[in-house]
Amino acid sequence: MVDRFIDRLRAARVVPVIRHDDPGIAEQACGLLAAEGVSILEITMTVPGAIALIATLRDRFPNACIGAGTVLSADDADAAIGAGAEFLVSPCWNDGAARTALKGGIPYLPGAMTPGEILHHAEAGAAVVKVFPADAAGGPGFLKAIRAVFPHIPIMPTGGVSPETAQAYLDAGAICVGIGGNLLPAKALEAGRTDEARDQIRAALSAIQFSQA
Repeated sequence: MVDRFIDRLRAARVVPVIRHDDPGIAEQACGLLAAEGVSILEITMTVPGAIALIATLRDRFPNACIGAGTVLSADDADAAIGAGAEFLVSPCWNDGAARTALKGGIPYLPGAMTPGEILHHAEAGAAVVKVFPADAAGGPGFLKAIRAVFPHIPIMPTGGVSPETAQAYLDAGAICVGIGGNLLPAKALEAGRTDEARDQIRAALSAIQFSQA
């Protein structure tokens, strides 16, 4: 299962990280992304009603891979998996989330910022290590150095990654990148300008050289 998941991440190139105070706006963004062919979505637990949103998206897009982000406890992990989450992401290693994910056979993607953390997470059972925040950690140059010493560890940089810098991370050895605000055009959606939001998403995906499978 983990190998298939990693292959899917590699093919996707980008994982939108959906975070907004209004779950309706978050769902709208997911709908626009799905319409453009995005098939992997991470819904952070900071979205109000995140569990209900994950369940809704699971029903709306049965062929998509929906995951939960900012998972910081076993209870959150249990709830997310119960709602249909297929992978769990944390900003750092969390014992409760890790145990729940590994017990349930769900890929766990914890965040790390140092070589020691990256190696620890991989040895402890992480399917993929999320370098976070990637820009503050050192950007593509840091990732290239990490890949030189840990070529066997799948890495997904997230945090400060933009459509313009995504390719540099991929060239440095990332299996995919996580991107937040640049793939959720909040101001346009909040103002009801759906066409503008769609155009912004298309422009961002084009910059990442995203294409539907």
